[in-house]
Amino acid sequence: MSISHYIKEIGRGSAGARSLSIEQAQDLMGLVLDGQATDLEVGAFAIAMRMKGETVDELTGFLAAVQARCVHVHSRQPVVVLPTYNGARRLPNLTPLLAMRLAQEGVQVLMHGPRHDPKRVSTADVLHDLGLPIAHDVAEVEQAWARREPAFLCVDALCPPLARLLDVRWTIGLRNSGHTVAKMLDPVQGAPALRLASYTHPEFGELMAAYARQGGASMMLLRGTEGEAVADPRRQPRIEAWIDGQPRPELGCPAQEGVLATMPLLPRTHDAATTALYIQAVMSGEKPAPDPLETQVALVRRTLASMAGARRVDSAA
Repeated sequence: MSISHYIKEIGRGSAGARSLSIEQAQDLMGLVLDGQATDLEVGAFAIAMRMKGETVDELTGFLAAVQARCVHVHSRQPVVVLPTYNGARRLPNLTPLLAMRLAQEGVQVLMHGPRHDPKRVSTADVLHDLGLPIAHDVAEVEQAWARREPAFLCVDALCPPLARLLDVRWTIGLRNSGHTVAKMLDPVQGAPALRLASYTHPEFGELMAAYARQGGASMMLLRGTEGEAVADPRRQPRIEAWIDGQPRPELGCPAQEGVLATMPLLPRTHDAATTALYIQAVMSGEKPAPDPLETQVALVRRTLASMAGARRVDSAA
């Protein structure tokens, strides 16, 4: 089945393109994921959406289509869902450190992302050098949680058709709507999930905030470190929180202003092996964790506690 009628709507350029409804976006993404579009059409879809930009309704529809094709991870306690699709270019990738610190505090963490990125240091690369296994299915996620470790589920195991869409990037040279949706996934069932989301451009942060409100999501949003949903170790970013779509400013923090008085002790290089050694030193107490990351850990714990409290109130009612 062709998707040309959708490309005709979204591919008219930034001024003439028309936005899709939730239902249309869900149908379009479903056709792409199910292999009903040709390679040429998938490329046209990717470039057209990149030029037009997604609306909240389109993101909602795209996400619904992807969620329907994901495996479900069951849990009896709240889960922090930590997408990791950008990796590191210049700074050390501290997403594994954030996940390990949360797990150390008794939080169940589910990371998901690619196995490898040929141009960046991926989270999976750092986890490998830390000696932490990569989960290939839901059973291995549960085994990691039983060991009180954060779990990392490869996107090709979480949602194979989404992984194929993400790989289009290596053909056309551009990220696509699949990358946006990947950062919004919630595969958890049986317990509430707190999604950690990040943005690099302010307008995308506004779009994510609008989605949290419209979609009734529990989400923590911050300007990412090279696209990763971990606080910049050098300067505290602004962090915002929503629970069931309701903004909770008391669970966030403002961005740090002014000149930095001190710089954190970070590794001089950002390769996976050096980053893993640094993370091990922090986890053992040999080196201090960056203050912004510790602030993020504390805010996540407070948000999870508020989510649990709201759930108890709802159950009593």
